[in-house]
Amino acid sequence: MAAADKKSDRRVVRSKEALRASLLELMTEQDFGSISITEIVERANYNRGTFYSHYDSKKALLDDIISELIEDMLRSYRAPYENVEIFHIDELGANSILIFEHFYQHAAVYQILFKSDVLPNVRERMLVALKQIAMEDLEYTNSEIDQELMAVYTIHALLGLVFHWIESGFKVPPSYMQDQLIKLIHYRPRTAVTINRNAAPSPKGKNGTPK
Repeated sequence: MAAADKKSDRRVVRSKEALRASLLELMTEQDFGSISITEIVERANYNRGTFYSHYDSKKALLDDIISELIEDMLRSYRAPYENVEIFHIDELGANSILIFEHFYQHAAVYQILFKSDVLPNVRERMLVALKQIAMEDLEYTNSEIDQELMAVYTIHALLGLVFHWIESGFKVPPSYMQDQLIKLIHYRPRTAVTINRNAAPSPKGKNGTPK
């Protein structure tokens, strides 16, 4: 590639990164729906011509941000099984689960998206993308289980953990989430203690302990 082409490519990357950063910064201050392209380019210190050379709308800019995140999320999801013919889920190690690392590395962006008015769209795109590759990449050997329902069940369970983690402000590290996921995968509850909230309180002794 010629030096001029490399320089041009670097300018394109730099301007697109600036526009993405500008939009995300504005989304911490106001709803996506109320943000104008003028505000985006002024915050990025570019002009409208530069914006329209890359995107035809602010939605296209947002889609670019989300698509890049989802592409990396899918790579991290596939990591434990991409190089094996048979995926032994019962032998899965915590360190081979990379999807939590993906969300942690992009924590700042996810926290902005999850506090914005575009959240329903982000959630839906993540669910659809993961369900699609779960059905395309993995086939379970139990013929009695509906493959689509299995994909829906596992993806909703995984993203339920992820969404809770994001909404909690990533209060625990990825290693904790990896370890807990392994424990949940292997946990097969047969019984659970029921809590009767309407039951009368146990009588107390003099020292405050139940008789």
